[in-house]
Amino acid sequence: MRHLITWVSSCVAAMQSTIPRPLLVIIALWSIGLIASAWSPFDRTTWWLEVFPCFVGLAVMWATRSKFPLTDLLYALILIHGLILMLGGAYTYARVPLGFWMQDWFGFARNNYDKIGHFAQGFVPAIIARELFIRKWKISQRGLVAFLAVSVCLAFSAFYELIEWWAALGLGQGADEFLGTQGDPWDTQSDMFMALVGAITALVTLGKWHDLQMKKL
Repeated sequence: MRHLITWVSSCVAAMQSTIPRPLLVIIALWSIGLIASAWSPFDRTTWWLEVFPCFVGLAVMWATRSKFPLTDLLYALILIHGLILMLGGAYTYARVPLGFWMQDWFGFARNNYDKIGHFAQGFVPAIIARELFIRKWKISQRGLVAFLAVSVCLAFSAFYELIEWWAALGLGQGADEFLGTQGDPWDTQSDMFMALVGAITALVTLGKWHDLQMKKL
């Protein structure tokens, strides 16, 4: 028994030395979140469409864990963004209870949980882009980094709207839950605007903290 405990301890220590601890936290919490959200989602197809970016992101982080580990700040943001996607996938964005609570609190005309998702779609990728531009491509001018990061977020947001359009064409009526427009003819534009606001907010509020984190690496 003592030898088994020693072996398990050595395995855990080896994992911690090769895998960033924040990534282990993401794997653990995302696993719980994915299981919970997939247990009985409102619409199974919508669930897959909403949480698919989590699988892509996890694969990328795992593949680059040794050569390009991320800052703790960025790992934390990615963790939160993934949980936002999983919650939206479980209920569909138009039915998340938090959105209805916000509707009651602030007098909104609709469930605006999707705006949280699109704000995060700008907020988190802005820091991802910033980290890549500074660490990977060695761009030192912070003004240029900010401009490029915002541009990347807007481009990503626009591409995501194209994905929603393609889903609508491919799935027909079945894409309504994924689109979550709730009858708003300006939903696409407001989604992109929220991503823009999220990107700018991230750069303004987290820029200095992010710089300190990158110096530690």
